[in-house]
Amino acid sequence: MTESTPHRLTLATQHDFTRPLVLILGDQLSHSLPSITLAPAESVIAFCEVEEEGRYVPHHPHKIVMMLAAMRHHARELRDCGWQVHESRLDDPGNLHSLTEEAERLATLYNCDGILVTRPGEWRLLEAFKRRQRVAQPRWEILEDTRFFTTPADFERWADGRKQLRMEYFYREQRRASDLLMEGSEPAGGKFNHDHDNREPIPEHFTAPAPPTHAHHEDEMTSEVLAMVEARFGKEAPEDQRHFGTLEHFNWAVTRQQAKCDLTHFLNHCLADFGRYQDAIEDSDPFLFHSRLSAALNIGLLSPQEVCEAVDSAWRRGEVPVNSAEGFIRQILGWREYVRGIYWTRMPAYKQENQLGGTRDLPEVFWRGNSGMRCIDQAVASTRDHAYSHHIRRLMVTGNFALLCGVKPEALCDWYLAVYIDACEWVELPNTLGMVLHADGGLMGSKPYCASGKYIDRMSNHCDKCRYSPKQVTGTHACPFNSLYWHFIERHREQLAGNPRMSLVYGSWRRMKAEKREALLQQADAFLAQLDSAPGYGRGTHREGYAADHE
Repeated sequence: MTESTPHRLTLATQHDFTRPLVLILGDQLSHSLPSITLAPAESVIAFCEVEEEGRYVPHHPHKIVMMLAAMRHHARELRDCGWQVHESRLDDPGNLHSLTEEAERLATLYNCDGILVTRPGEWRLLEAFKRRQRVAQPRWEILEDTRFFTTPADFERWADGRKQLRMEYFYREQRRASDLLMEGSEPAGGKFNHDHDNREPIPEHFTAPAPPTHAHHEDEMTSEVLAMVEARFGKEAPEDQRHFGTLEHFNWAVTRQQAKCDLTHFLNHCLADFGRYQDAIEDSDPFLFHSRLSAALNIGLLSPQEVCEAVDSAWRRGEVPVNSAEGFIRQILGWREYVRGIYWTRMPAYKQENQLGGTRDLPEVFWRGNSGMRCIDQAVASTRDHAYSHHIRRLMVTGNFALLCGVKPEALCDWYLAVYIDACEWVELPNTLGMVLHADGGLMGSKPYCASGKYIDRMSNHCDKCRYSPKQVTGTHACPFNSLYWHFIERHREQLAGNPRMSLVYGSWRRMKAEKREALLQQADAFLAQLDSAPGYGRGTHREGYAADHE
């Protein structure tokens, strides 16, 4: 494909409707959304809460509450701005519970001459809208989403002709284009990437600042959503409709004002220490110095530009060190934009990638958190209670475990998409399939992110509280990560031994005594043989055990 013809990814930037139905999706809650800024005054704004979007994977109740409550608050804001707004609520008797069918019903009801929507966050929905675009009356028009730093067509132009794609080079171009953390033509601190300074474990005695508390139970609209979701998807729902997760600790922003409060808290209390501790894991604190802003960014309550500019300004005022500012901005300007580009330029084939040949169903411990491995069980507990684990827990604990156990990509991708508050498929799929499972053959990462128990021991305080020891590699009390790591290395020797970044590992494996290698492989085989698998949750499986464990 030449630089001038990224037609496959190009969507409309204008329309010719006079009275469209403007369909606003749950991750499009921004006043700057193109379908709002380009909407004629006579438009009807539609918010559709439909059952199929809550259940195509068993989304965590926190995620459903956040999205529905935020949609309702945003609908009220738009109504207060003078727009005609229709809300199809989840419990409305006339609701068809399909986005396309409900939108077309409302367009007919309001005599609209078309349906206007901005690019959704999933290939599944974009294809559904395109199918309706070809056959439906009134006509559909899909606008490009301009709320990011780049569009998919921009990414395709950048990628065109490159033999190898690497986020670091993409990120450097975005830094220059945005002028974020730049001093003239040079990067702040003399280099683009300060990751080397951001790998400190947590000190022995320390306390991170607690996140702000949002008084959701004092807000009638959010309280109503909390009660409805508990009854339909939570512990009060029938067993065959109950989703993994509890609502007791719900504390996510559902309005722009709350999201801005979270941003201010991060800037004032967390950002300065975010950099050096961003890879650290604390046994009892799931948040540490992390911003908790990814969900608000992904549903549109905050823009990536305003968040990055706020961090850049804090650095320029001398309030935070450059390694913290750079580490955070790289996550948004670098990784967030890069994975979105990978998603839209590689779908739908990308979702089928499985280049390491994972075949195992999702182990039951991902739902129950009863492995006896402290790091795994605490990550699952945090996920259950908060719909949250920070990026290192996702990558190097639950993700590392799934990689070493050979979990098939679709099983882990569905789990990550279902259980995390910030999981939209455009950002979840490349991170899980590519970064976590290395199933794309190295497109997202030049080597697998695999590690033994030594890494978790170095970066966390889990191991002192665990029944297993990271210092033992075989035997009853040996950390399972140790033997699983070497089992993975041997299992994929043919594919990975030629990777220059894996040469030291394979050199160590070759030099190891044969009897030790055999003992490690037998230890891992025994562990994998007894590892229970769960084919799904919220689809009629393993509910009784979950209820017994957690109610």
